[in-house]
Amino acid sequence: MKKRRETWIRKSGCAAALLSLCLLCLAGCHGREGYAPYEMPETFDETRHYEITFWAKNDTNKTQTAIYEQAIEDFETLYPNITVNLRLYTDYGRIYNDVITNIATDTTPNVCITYPDHIATYLTGSNNVVCLDELAADPDYGLGGEKVRFDGPASDELIPDFLEECRIDGRLYALPYMRSTEACYVNKTYVEALGYTLPEVLTWDFVWEVSEAAMAQDGDGNYLLNGQKVMIPFIYKSTDNMMIQMLRQKGAGYSDADGRVAIFNDTTASFLSDIAKHTETGAFSTFKISGYPANFLNAGQCVFAVDSTAGATWMGTDAPLLDISEDKLVRFETAVFPVPQFDTSHPQMISQGPSVCVFNKKDPQEVMASWLFAQYLLTNEVQIAYAQTEGYVPVTDKALRSEAYQEYLAAGGRDNELHYGVKIEAARLLLDHVDDTFVTPVFAGSASLRDAAGQLVENTVKAVRRGQPADGLDIDAIYGEVASLYRLDQLGAQRERVSADREEMGELPGTAVILLASLALAWAMILLYAAVSLIKRRRNQG
Repeated sequence: MKKRRETWIRKSGCAAALLSLCLLCLAGCHGREGYAPYEMPETFDETRHYEITFWAKNDTNKTQTAIYEQAIEDFETLYPNITVNLRLYTDYGRIYNDVITNIATDTTPNVCITYPDHIATYLTGSNNVVCLDELAADPDYGLGGEKVRFDGPASDELIPDFLEECRIDGRLYALPYMRSTEACYVNKTYVEALGYTLPEVLTWDFVWEVSEAAMAQDGDGNYLLNGQKVMIPFIYKSTDNMMIQMLRQKGAGYSDADGRVAIFNDTTASFLSDIAKHTETGAFSTFKISGYPANFLNAGQCVFAVDSTAGATWMGTDAPLLDISEDKLVRFETAVFPVPQFDTSHPQMISQGPSVCVFNKKDPQEVMASWLFAQYLLTNEVQIAYAQTEGYVPVTDKALRSEAYQEYLAAGGRDNELHYGVKIEAARLLLDHVDDTFVTPVFAGSASLRDAAGQLVENTVKAVRRGQPADGLDIDAIYGEVASLYRLDQLGAQRERVSADREEMGELPGTAVILLASLALAWAMILLYAAVSLIKRRRNQG
């Protein structure tokens, strides 16, 4: 009897699980109907208690975690009727995937640190993300509003270029949180040892030439430059940024705001041919293929390491977040440059960095509570503290001009912790080149196009490392693989579907609803039959 009961429990458990799955599918598809556009209430009801969730990324940096926790504590002191629950992620890709999954079940976070490319996808077929234009302009609860309980920035105190990055189709869907760009961290000691002098602005030709010179070896296979068996002179962390910036510098096609893909052009092919040639000699590799650039740089196995300015605390001999053992560390002088350029008189570098969006909910007051917390992340206390952890730059003029931040910049090099020189040089690099930065068009599918840009480089490097000669590289095959992998031929159609979905609120075809409802009903009947059978057996035994 016990065995039979356990069997029934297992079966009914499976039935319940399948029923739940069907109901989730039904709820998820039904959830695609989304929300009506958010309507702001006349006032914030402070007599009620709200519990909101905040998803953030911290890169396992305990200092950043502490800043988030302190910000939440301070905010909850100001608003004791709002509880903020923090969930940390190690990368933005995981946040993106979890948000997409949770949209279907209406369990998205309230506030999320993310990227505009990702937000464009979150918006597909619904009003999942709140348009912030009305909220930001409200005289009471908007940016710098009279009824806000903290000293946040007014709208004209946000850096205009950074704020503009958060607009999709002309509407504000996020607030900038931090900004960074890419930097080329250079082992100046090695460059000079090779007989070169660093120019004021790095060029691609210079970087490739020095990288090839660094490949010289002795008869035993040791590299002359470092005396080691390992040397990868040029390593790029984010190859999507690499390709995007190269195309921008040459004025070549990438995409437009309507989602038209223009990346498969002759200029791209020329870049990939150059990358293949330098991969073949061993002078170039990528993070995904070889490993983290900082580790090679700090071990004396790399000359040019390109990474975000936010990665500066890992770069250099005295880096506070050094990620290799002391016995592998090689001492050298670190120089910080913008990424290599084709035209030194008109430098072009990508602007990047996390933004904060607010997700729509059934309760408009809950959204108001979320909006207040999102704003709080722009206060000087949070902005300056977070910017000091890595090579980020605050997004408000209010923070940039503050005495505290100016003192922080002026103390660069004072120590190898808070005032680590390379980190502050990286921040200054962006501050000095804000007008030279650009952003890529944001649309539904733009995240896929960005990934595809990097995959072109990755596939090229892989092909050469697997034995394909650089001068025989099949560019058309690489184009085809990447276009198929990211479905780039569907981006235009996807854009049109998104526009239609926003008008129609993403309703499912009636046949799909009927099918899903039938599946749920079928499993409900199975579960009911199992329950009735158990009751009958118990009565018979009695």
